[in-house]
Amino acid sequence: MMNEYVWVGSQQHYVDQVEIKILDRDIVIGHFGGNSSAGQSKNEDGCLLWIMEDCEFAVILDAHDTAQSAELVLSTIEAQKNKIQNLLLLEPYQAFQSINERILSIFQSEEFQKAIQRIQGETACLFVVRKEQFLWWLSIGDCVLFLHHPELARLGEYLQNHRSFYEWVGQNSTFNKGMPTYSSGIKELRQGENHLVLTTDGLIECPDTSFSNAEELFNVFQDVTNQEGIKSLLETIKNKHVRDSTTIISWKVQNKLEAILPSNM
Repeated sequence: MMNEYVWVGSQQHYVDQVEIKILDRDIVIGHFGGNSSAGQSKNEDGCLLWIMEDCEFAVILDAHDTAQSAELVLSTIEAQKNKIQNLLLLEPYQAFQSINERILSIFQSEEFQKAIQRIQGETACLFVVRKEQFLWWLSIGDCVLFLHHPELARLGEYLQNHRSFYEWVGQNSTFNKGMPTYSSGIKELRQGENHLVLTTDGLIECPDTSFSNAEELFNVFQDVTNQEGIKSLLETIKNKHVRDSTTIISWKVQNKLEAILPSNM
């Protein structure tokens, strides 16, 4: 099994094709490049995944105009691989704070700012780390992080990050104006099985589907494997003639530790 994966749509576009990759810990990555019959001819998504001991580092990107911005972000993060993975060895809170600062400093650095002046287009970026029983994310733009757990589902909670429009990294970047805009958060996972899904917006904006409703999305995984669920989602949007590309990262985490509860329970 693979314990790391990096891909950008300019390398392999998967137009008209559903592609499933299975990594260590049954982490599933799904690609669909959109339908050529709907006018699609390229794929500007990207993703990266590193699997470490009791820790996963995932990045998902949705670029536009060209894939150059996704390529630049991925190559920049890969160049920082040793430094970031060393930070992931720290205790969760320190690791999350340090990685948050590292990524923001990269995007605001003079070297990166010079590089984005040579590319065309921008990308939304979602960074996610699961370490021990905690989940951290840094979200720039409109990629989505869903979390399913029965205790949260009963209260209607699935979406973890703030989906924000007109935020990107690249040629017209929200990091070019002196005050970067983004959202970040930390979540304690509940005891038991926690199902994490990262996706670009092709899935949730597909015509004649209701996958923007996370309850409907997670219903697809009932009584099937993670791989079968992802394949079903992608086959559905393919059959619904979606134009936009979709990239999904999906995995389940078993948390044996008790999570916080109100004092009157």
